[in-house]
Amino acid sequence: MSQAVDNTTAGHGARPIHVYFALLPHSLLLDWAGPAEALRIANQSLRALGQPDRFVLHFVSPTPQSVTSVGVMLTGLAPLPEALQALPTPSWVVLVGLPGERIDVDHTDARALLHWLRGLCLATGQLELVTVCAGAIVAAHAGLLTGRRATTHHHHLEELAAVDPRCDVTANRVFVADGPVHSSAGVTTGIDLLLHRISDICGPVVAAQVAQTMVVALRRGPNDPELSPFLHHRNHLHAALHRVQDAVGRQPQAEWNVPAMAAVAHTSPRHLTRLFLEHAGIAPLAYLRRIRLATAEAALQAGQNVTQAALMAGFSSDTQLRRAWHQFGRGGTPSQGSTRSR
Repeated sequence: MSQAVDNTTAGHGARPIHVYFALLPHSLLLDWAGPAEALRIANQSLRALGQPDRFVLHFVSPTPQSVTSVGVMLTGLAPLPEALQALPTPSWVVLVGLPGERIDVDHTDARALLHWLRGLCLATGQLELVTVCAGAIVAAHAGLLTGRRATTHHHHLEELAAVDPRCDVTANRVFVADGPVHSSAGVTTGIDLLLHRISDICGPVVAAQVAQTMVVALRRGPNDPELSPFLHHRNHLHAALHRVQDAVGRQPQAEWNVPAMAAVAHTSPRHLTRLFLEHAGIAPLAYLRRIRLATAEAALQAGQNVTQAALMAGFSSDTQLRRAWHQFGRGGTPSQGSTRSR
């Protein structure tokens, strides 16, 4: 049960990430099926953009078959891979929740999984851990959360602290990122976490497309209640409007105006403005300026100067960038933003 991809197809200097869903008997179905679908749809969106798949999905277990939390039997599960950290491509291990008030690891399959997990050497960008719901409890039993910040379902917070007192247990968070360890609070928040990771790896436009396809909302990050500018005004289901927002997000430096956006939506400029106001809550050109400002901020944080950032974002001049900077309430000046990034 894996989706294979030839490593040679990963162009643009990006290697595919192998994602191993480690499943125990009675694993909560939504904990792994939702995140797996998010990754599959991300690959689908990348192919539509002419880019190679970034995620290779593997479903592994101590035994070749396993029953899920809803009673469906999975067969053809791959064995736990040996020497995972020695593989030449980056990998993620995903641990998911189990039903019950406490997580039982005192059985043959759990002991086999814990033995395997204890042999892992986590490293950012090479071998990373993703936990969904009470999957964090399994990780804690394996010693993978010692000295790390992590979260889990609110019913299991005390259990997590008891299993590993040296884990910095964080409550009231959708998900938490700490180096190579990424943990989410429970069930659907696993999708939130994977959308965040997809945005990191593939960019916010692809993440927005995945969220649109799955009909879910997007959160920006583990500690930030605000949406990313690339994801703001996207909690609607209007396909034509999403096409315009995708196009602007991919090429903010293009010569956009309302008629050009309307052509993407296959509608009139006047009707596009109505659609933006009704469904996105913002006018088309104001949305464009927000995206260009976010692009310029990212360029400044990457070390570009103000002139370079303005050009990359599609502003006609430094002055236009500074005007947008103050219009949307940014503190200081773009030059100071560039200085702070260094």
